Amino acid sequence: MKQVTRSKIEECTAGNKISQKRVFEQLYGPLFRVCYRYTNNIPDAEDCLMTGYVKAFKNIGSFKWENDYSFYSWVKKIMVNESLMFLRSKQNFNLVVEEDISNVDVAFPAEVMQLFDAKELSEFINALPTGYRTVFNLFVVEGYSHQEISEMLNITPVTSRTQLAKARIKLQELIKKNRSYGKTGR
Repeated sequence: MKQVTRSKIEECTAGNKISQKRVFEQLYGPLFRVCYRYTNNIPDAEDCLMTGYVKAFKNIGSFKWENDYSFYSWVKKIMVNESLMFLRSKQNFNLVVEEDISNVDVAFPAEVMQLFDAKELSEFINALPTGYRTVFNLFVVEGYSHQEISEMLNITPVTSRTQLAKARIKLQELIKKNRSYGKTGR
């Protein structure tokens, strides 16, 4: 997480364009990656990021200071919401209500996860269908509960759990296709 000091936020709240630019530049990389995780497309991620920043600075007066990390957390939620709204607007974000397969054991053995670096894992996640990738990111990366995800995406908690289980199954398939469990390939 990125730190942003209280004084910097106070300057941004007062409309100081230089401070806003510095905060934008400081958080650009991590927040771009948040948007990209959902859009899976650089121009779309940039659009979500810019729209999110405009909303953040427009509504910065509603931000409640807690600590040096709270602004990043607050603006990150804005970026997640912008990315989800973008996905809905593209109409490529259709989650089909399916049977509950969330009880299926789809955990990855720890030794399998150690075979891959962050870039490789990110590529596997980006290869998931939009619905699977979105729920996976919201649950695994962002830490939202299935109830919270269901409210954000207007789906049932069962659909959220099912999408997560299917995402994990698909990730296992992608991993098996790219590497055998017995060798690292490095």
